[in-house]
Amino acid sequence: MGIHHLKLAAIMVGLLSSTSLIRSTPNTEITSVLCNTEVYTSGDPFATSLAYVLEELQTKTSSVNKYNYYNISPYPNAFAYGHASCNRNLTSSDCTTCLGAAKTTMLGTCQSRIGARAVLHDCAIRYEQYPFTD
Repeated sequence: MGIHHLKLAAIMVGLLSSTSLIRSTPNTEITSVLCNTEVYTSGDPFATSLAYVLEELQTKTSSVNKYNYYNISPYPNAFAYGHASCNRNLTSSDCTTCLGAAKTTMLGTCQSRIGARAVLHDCAIRYEQYPFTD
């Protein structure tokens, strides 16, 4: 093996080993945002339930199998139901980052709505005041 081949081999090994260090950010391009037409007021117990559900969705989805998480608030006077999912090719931290962007988009577009959904390229988040499975 000539010196040229050894240099080429060393470069290839270096390139291949460095690909595991390359990170990309999640694609947070908005696909769709849907808002329920009904609203809740700031003093409504649903606001407390919703805050709980959204926090759980953002923090726990990235640690569950297949990044697919459903939850319900523990407050029986005004239940809130939620679902979040991420592209399974994301890292756990990128899933959390994407869901943060989805939550911000959803709440910014659907202020005080009793149901909403934001679908981004790499993740989705949804909440309602009734149980759902999709």
